[in-house]
Amino acid sequence: MSNYKYSALNAEGKKTSGILNAHSEREARQLVKSMNLTPLKVDLTNTKKSKTAKVSYKDLLFATRQISTLLDSGVTLDETLQSIAKEVDNKVLSSALHSTRDEVLQGKRIDVALASFPNIFDQTYCSLIGAGDASGNLSSAFNNLADYLEESAQIRQQVISAMTYPALLMLFSIGVVFGLLTFVMPQIVDQFVRAGATLPLLTRVLMTVSNYSILILGIIFSGILAGYFFYKKMNQIPQTAIKMHRAFLKIPLLGSFFLNAEVERFSSIMHLMMKSGLNLDMAMEQAQGIIGNKYIASIINKSRNDLIEGKDFILSLKSANIFPSLFVQLLSSGYKSGNLVFMFEKVTQYMKQEINNKRSTVLALLEPLIIIFMGGIILVIVLAILIPIMEMNTISLG
Repeated sequence: MSNYKYSALNAEGKKTSGILNAHSEREARQLVKSMNLTPLKVDLTNTKKSKTAKVSYKDLLFATRQISTLLDSGVTLDETLQSIAKEVDNKVLSSALHSTRDEVLQGKRIDVALASFPNIFDQTYCSLIGAGDASGNLSSAFNNLADYLEESAQIRQQVISAMTYPALLMLFSIGVVFGLLTFVMPQIVDQFVRAGATLPLLTRVLMTVSNYSILILGIIFSGILAGYFFYKKMNQIPQTAIKMHRAFLKIPLLGSFFLNAEVERFSSIMHLMMKSGLNLDMAMEQAQGIIGNKYIASIINKSRNDLIEGKDFILSLKSANIFPSLFVQLLSSGYKSGNLVFMFEKVTQYMKQEINNKRSTVLALLEPLIIIFMGGIILVIVLAILIPIMEMNTISLG
């Protein structure tokens, strides 16, 4: 339930106000009337928050799937939205669904009502629902959206898992190196100095690093933080963002993995859009907006412009020389045969398999590379400790 602030007139004609809990604005007005008041104004006190707050993929997926199930069972849209709004645990989503129901009852199209909450229901979501509503297949549109959200969550999880383990392994290794340099090595070297041993160059260099290890770590952390904010700022400049995102695709191992994820996302949303009744032009416009890589989005935009001008839009994709050849070939075949929807579905299935294969390859290669690299650093530290010991043993034996 949400808080509603109301102003009303009592039986004596005096103005009064207050706050009450209700599932929707309509219910809030009924509650005000039940108190023998004439409502003048009823507003959701957290409207601003509900329109800017985000909802988790899990909650949105659950609500979308449930809406599809109820509509498919013959339940009216009004009753469906009311039922799901009461069922979901997320208060922001619940409030948005109640407000959507109120707007639908007032005569608004459901896609227009959902668009009032852009941080919950993005442009793609609303466009698909609008297309389904116009074609009379609203339950299918919600079902297709639920499938898309579920698949997107799986792809996102694969990308995250491909990056998480190497990152954790790197952090652990850095922690070990930091511990050796900061706590272990100074104590051992101090024993050598007290014994009057001459420290070799390698040991002296690492001791200098050890003395300033916290400062060096701070500089590295500050550099990473500064780099992040610099990237965020540069990412707001269209041409600079395109160049940066193009460079990301050239990163060894990871670049092709990111490319496959974006191609899968593009193909998946194109299949979903065209299956719901949107034409190729409108589908490409929507798909362009959800592509995370600005360089790929710019290529899709150019391809769409070629389509509008009556040119072969496949040529723009092909001339970019970054997309998998099978992707271009399948789209070209589908475009010529008039069966693009089917081909986009095939590309999506193929790219999912490629992403899974690339993920396995990335994990298989990054893990030993990180172990070898960090193992080499630890070996250098161990040698810096062992060399003085060996030299002292040689002197004592001599």
